[in-house]
Amino acid sequence: MTDASAAVSSSSAITLSANDARRIALRAQGLLGAPDRRGGVRGVLRHLGAVQLDTISVLARSHELIPYARLGAVGRAAVESAYWGGGTSFEYWSHAACILPIEEWPLFAFRRRAFLARGHRWHRMEDADRSCAEVLARLRTDGPLTATELGGAKKGGVWWDWSETKIAAEWLLDTGQAVCTERRGWKRVYDLVERAVPAELLDAELDDAACLRQLVRQSGAALGVATRKDLSDYHRLKAEQVDSALPESGLVPVLVEGWGRAGAAAPAWADPAALADLSAGARGRHRTTLLSPFDSLVWDRARTERVFGLTHRLEAYTPKEKRQHGYFAMPLLTGGRLVGRVDPAREGRALVARQVSLDSPKHVESLAQALREAAQWVGCDTVRVERLHDEALRPALEKLLNS
Repeated sequence: MTDASAAVSSSSAITLSANDARRIALRAQGLLGAPDRRGGVRGVLRHLGAVQLDTISVLARSHELIPYARLGAVGRAAVESAYWGGGTSFEYWSHAACILPIEEWPLFAFRRRAFLARGHRWHRMEDADRSCAEVLARLRTDGPLTATELGGAKKGGVWWDWSETKIAAEWLLDTGQAVCTERRGWKRVYDLVERAVPAELLDAELDDAACLRQLVRQSGAALGVATRKDLSDYHRLKAEQVDSALPESGLVPVLVEGWGRAGAAAPAWADPAALADLSAGARGRHRTTLLSPFDSLVWDRARTERVFGLTHRLEAYTPKEKRQHGYFAMPLLTGGRLVGRVDPAREGRALVARQVSLDSPKHVESLAQALREAAQWVGCDTVRVERLHDEALRPALEKLLNS
């Protein structure tokens, strides 16, 4: 048992039920209660602290699905401009490659220093000093550029066979000498950090302890209530980094019933604001929506199973014949629970549910609502359901979809 776990196991720790923890998590993620429409997409990003990027696009790219799940049918052009317009965000390594609020630039100084200390990324440059200097000189004279505009991203082989220029650009990104605040056609646009990051943030160089303390605090607020492993996973921190930061993070030690082995209570940490809301009896409307597999509510598979009882895996890279729920199965959230999965596709003006499963027939209406809303959002006129795990549900579902 770690020192942090021992602190939570004390008799003075607050005990939460599994349902309390689930509701806290939903509210913290912006999926319970009135959405902050005034803050819009940028408000969602600031609240979550990180939105994961991924190349897969089915209904839309995953970073578009995150605000959609919380705000409803916000315009897709508005989503892109909120992320990439006006210097309000940047891309960096967090949970994975993520869009981050520009205010978090100082918090990742610890990771930039770690890259510098290691001295290289997994790709090595033949002449690092010359290549990096050339990239910086081009950015200085020609403004923000993609790797292609800098001279080419690949040597001509497979996608990971990067050119010296691409390796240099990525190394400069890793170490904070360049920054990405925009994508064009899904390509990173590199810029000089002193041009793209506000001076007050660029000058706010935090030591590692301060970075970790604030990132753990932010993770705790975004998760609501979390185990040590949950906190570690959110921004991919090491366990010992989380342990060092917890005592001064401001998070409150709690015990959560049902989160331990054999249903026992387990140590966790909660955001004090979330506990205050719980104590005040805060309520709100549950969102009914389809979730990206890369949504921060469900991106941690072990936490998803612990909080919601759903074992979910992304099967995009699983051979087709071995998939159980489909290429990009999206969990269906309704009533604060994950009650099914939909594997969507688009064919012209039709949203196609290639495979659908539900935990119970009582969720058919919620499924139809989520499918209709998603179809409208991406500009589809109709919804077609191909494979339904329980064909007895088809008449009721199609009636709802066509009403």
